[in-house]
Amino acid sequence: MTEPTSQERTHTPASTSERITTEQVAKVAKLARLRLTDEELTRFTGQLGDVLEHAADLDLLDLEGVEPMAQPIPLANVFRKDVPGPILDRDEVLAVAPAAEDGFFRVPPVLGESE
Repeated sequence: MTEPTSQERTHTPASTSERITTEQVAKVAKLARLRLTDEELTRFTGQLGDVLEHAADLDLLDLEGVEPMAQPIPLANVFRKDVPGPILDRDEVLAVAPAAEDGFFRVPPVLGESE
C-alpha cells in the first residue's frame, strides 16, 4: 500500500484530546524525571496537542520535488588554522594558579570522588 500524496490527503482537524492524552504527557514527564503539578500537566497537554496539530498541518503540504535538507544556509568552517605559537612557561603559569601540586593544577574533586 502506498502513502497518499499531499493532494489526496484531507485535513480533518483533531481535538487536542484526540492528539495526546494527559496520561501520555504524564508518562513522558515521568520518563524525563519531571514532577508536574495537575495544572502544569493540563497546560502542557494542551500545548503539546497544539504542536502535534501544527505538525499534522505541515503534513498536508505538497512537497513533491522538494529535496530534503538539514540546513537552509550552507555552513562554512570558520576555525583558524592550527599553527603552533609561543608556549607559556609551566613554572610561571603554576605560580599564578589558585592551587598547584606536583607540577599540576589542583582542582576540586569531581562528584563522587573523595579528596
